[in-house]
Amino acid sequence: MRNIILFLFLFLTCASLFSQDEPIVLQTTTGKIDGTLRLPIQKERLTLVILHQGSGPTDRNGNQEDYESNSLKYIADVLAAQGIASLRYDKRGIGESKAAMEDVSDMTFDIYVNDLKEWIQLMGKDKRFTKIIVAGHSEGSLIGMIASQNNKKVNAFISITGAGRPADAIIKDQLSKAPEEIKKSVFEMLDRVKKGDTVENVPPIFYMILNPSVQPYMRSWFKYDPCVEIKKLNQPVLIIQGNKDIQVQEQEAILLSKAYPKAQLKIITNMCHPLKDSETIDKELQKPMYSDPSLPLNKQFVTELLQFISTVK
Repeated sequence: MRNIILFLFLFLTCASLFSQDEPIVLQTTTGKIDGTLRLPIQKERLTLVILHQGSGPTDRNGNQEDYESNSLKYIADVLAAQGIASLRYDKRGIGESKAAMEDVSDMTFDIYVNDLKEWIQLMGKDKRFTKIIVAGHSEGSLIGMIASQNNKKVNAFISITGAGRPADAIIKDQLSKAPEEIKKSVFEMLDRVKKGDTVENVPPIFYMILNPSVQPYMRSWFKYDPCVEIKKLNQPVLIIQGNKDIQVQEQEAILLSKAYPKAQLKIITNMCHPLKDSETIDKELQKPMYSDPSLPLNKQFVTELLQFISTVK
């Protein structure tokens, strides 16, 4: 462990010597969205990678209140060390962008997509960047996928541990081992939300996914099928998936690659959802990968990421 911490310290020190962070703000009609541009020493003719995080209250670094992996921050470090710029930002309602969303019931999946489109538009006007690549992690994969469609400013798209099926199908899978009576009840509620109904009197146990205040978001999310959306892309695509991911199964990446055969598919050995090393799929044993920021990114993941970016024209 001491060697890992030493390696990480040296790597981050080098990254800071050859790069700098520049605060940047996207002004929207409901408030500002705060981001960080990580710029290498070279300041012109740069490739820019826009990173979008996964679901829930995940900030620009890939962290939530109850865990800290720094996965997106470490991707920015890796890119900077190779002379590649990056943008990561707090979603509206999260972190420094909290004031941009006052009422959770006003939030929809499409708003996140539109925010990313606006970031792409803003970055496309910056003459320092000659290429823009969108990379989405987990739920961010679908957001990035849709935002990149028919977008001439996006030169390539990277799906990192992204689902290949609609979100309601994934949720049903996650509840597959629940008692039959509970399954039947929640599946009916999910179907009603997808059809456009508002479900009242939701049992507290299902509030995380079916609280009436979040149903507008879930409804707008459920309508998208990633395998349909990825077919609408015309840019080079990389699909990366870890084989020790307990949140998004390997099969999801295979579904995406079958839907878009021109994509590169890379299954990363011993990588879990936070993009760290794991030799197990045991949920308890994987907890440090989510909460220990001293753990570095999986090396094969970094290699495949950089290799793909180097080929983008």
